[in-house]
Amino acid sequence: MGSLEKNQLQQLKTEFFDLLTNKYISLSLKELAYEMIKIVSSVCDIHEAAFILEHSTKTRRRAEASFGLEWEGSPSSSHVLDLIDSYEKTSLGPLQKESKEYKDSFLVPLIIHNERKGYLYIRKKSGESRTSSFLSRVGEECEHVFNFFYHYQQISTQETRYEQLYRVTTKFHSSMDMNDVLLEVISTLKEMYPTFEYHLLLSHDYGSHEYLPIKYLQYDGDNISGAAMESYVTGTVRMEGKMEEQYSVLYAPLNGKQGIYGILQVIAPDMTLLPKEEVKFITLLAHTAGGALENAQLYHQSKKLVEDLKLINETSHRLNSSLRLTDTISFMAKQICKSFRASEVGFVLFTDGTNDKRLAGSTTFFFTSAAQQYVEFVYRKMMKEKDSLFVNEASIHLEEDLLQFRSIMAVPMMQDGMIKGATIVLHEEPYFFSFDNFKLLQSLVHHSTLAFTNSMLREELEKLVVTDYLTKLYSRSYLDEQIQKSMEQDGFGTFILIDIDNFKKVNDTYGHQIGDQIIIQIARIIKTHVRENDIGARWGGEELAVYLPSVPLRSGVQIAKRLVEKVEEYTNPKTTISCGVSFWTRDMDDCVQKLFNRADEALYKAKHLGKNQVIAQGENVVS
Repeated sequence: MGSLEKNQLQQLKTEFFDLLTNKYISLSLKELAYEMIKIVSSVCDIHEAAFILEHSTKTRRRAEASFGLEWEGSPSSSHVLDLIDSYEKTSLGPLQKESKEYKDSFLVPLIIHNERKGYLYIRKKSGESRTSSFLSRVGEECEHVFNFFYHYQQISTQETRYEQLYRVTTKFHSSMDMNDVLLEVISTLKEMYPTFEYHLLLSHDYGSHEYLPIKYLQYDGDNISGAAMESYVTGTVRMEGKMEEQYSVLYAPLNGKQGIYGILQVIAPDMTLLPKEEVKFITLLAHTAGGALENAQLYHQSKKLVEDLKLINETSHRLNSSLRLTDTISFMAKQICKSFRASEVGFVLFTDGTNDKRLAGSTTFFFTSAAQQYVEFVYRKMMKEKDSLFVNEASIHLEEDLLQFRSIMAVPMMQDGMIKGATIVLHEEPYFFSFDNFKLLQSLVHHSTLAFTNSMLREELEKLVVTDYLTKLYSRSYLDEQIQKSMEQDGFGTFILIDIDNFKKVNDTYGHQIGDQIIIQIARIIKTHVRENDIGARWGGEELAVYLPSVPLRSGVQIAKRLVEKVEEYTNPKTTISCGVSFWTRDMDDCVQKLFNRADEALYKAKHLGKNQVIAQGENVVS
């Protein structure tokens, strides 16, 4: 190497040093290569020069920077690529550093980070002498600059990666929203690798993901590759690629401590754009996201469990208070509709194989004929399987033409080990209720059955207290209370006192058992011919009574006359009654006992005047 070449080599080093210290931080690889090729061609007085770097795959090379050389589609580029092919065919290995001279051209391999990343191509001027050792040293100096640049870029990229990872991890730990976690993963990757394509292949539905590229893992799904499913099953990173389509795919599992929550799919547009460092970062990001997803899911599960326990506790507390049965059922129906977004909720008592009783407080659908097929279906299944019922597609079991609701949940109401009834929950859509909904409903009904039973027993007991055991009419004490309340609240009312004519003769002729049957028959006639808010009662012995709140005297007399007619027509053996009718208004100085006395006086007149008739207060005979 002559003194000129030594001087040029020294000058080359000096200008490369200035380039690195002043500009390299802000330069891209292409800009760095361009600045270097200018320095090489200027200092070394080269006719043509170029950096040919491998771009993604070994079949795709391009000149990152050139001097005096046209590249795209030119004969010169074909000539250079032919030289590279010739060099690699005779090369002893991928790390061979020996430069080669071809007539007036020279090829120097560039070993960057222990890999041959490309070549420095030099074409000498015609007739100019350049030693191989000098051109090799030029290549080495270029190689030093590229190595320094690649090293700096690697450190800078790694620093950026881990800054991103720290930021992402911090955000993960500050959010318990699974949607936010997934969105942050995709945003980070798009920021780091904007040319890549991403999908989240999830094993469960984590809610609404309007802006996320989500697919769901299915073992028989055509859109999920074997590599993706293998990554999910084994919990390890998998790669696949298609050379002819020039892309590669990485599958990184979203691992948590308790399971795998899905797969992060990364599609790179080239085959070699995913080196080990990139794979390591993406895998670490996926692992961090998996842990965050698990934490978010556990948080939501615990929150849901607390909400469920609060619902059960609130429901149990309300039901164990002194609610009437109808209020109990109504409260439960509202709770179930609210918690499960149910369309209809029914509470049914099974009386025998063909009959059932729909409890008041159920939603209106259960009091229509359309509900019958659902109740019968639930009854048959429960009696056969002795268990709760969870049906996501009712068309399998019921007639399609009559089918209105496709999702059914039903939980038996048990007492002493026997199925006494069921809570039935319906929705129009198939697969609407989750299994968690079903388990919560079972728990709710289990905690509520005792309250239902207590409410029914309480009402039965109250009914026994205010009801005459023989006639099932109200008791005398209940009648007294209701008349007193009416006198305080209403403007007027009518009272009918009824006595069975010749009742002693009935007992003497037919016996006391038939006498009781006569009383029962007359009680049924009274129930049939009075309003729901009227009060029929047993006054004592063979005497009965009816109180008609807010009914005037004339109407009360007509009702009494109708009772007299119906008793004579329908009793067997034929029996008649006599009625005394009294009346009160707020203008009168009156009380319950005075009302009774006036009715008793009228009844006495009716019996005295021939029986089987009606006498009102202040009258002798009513015609």
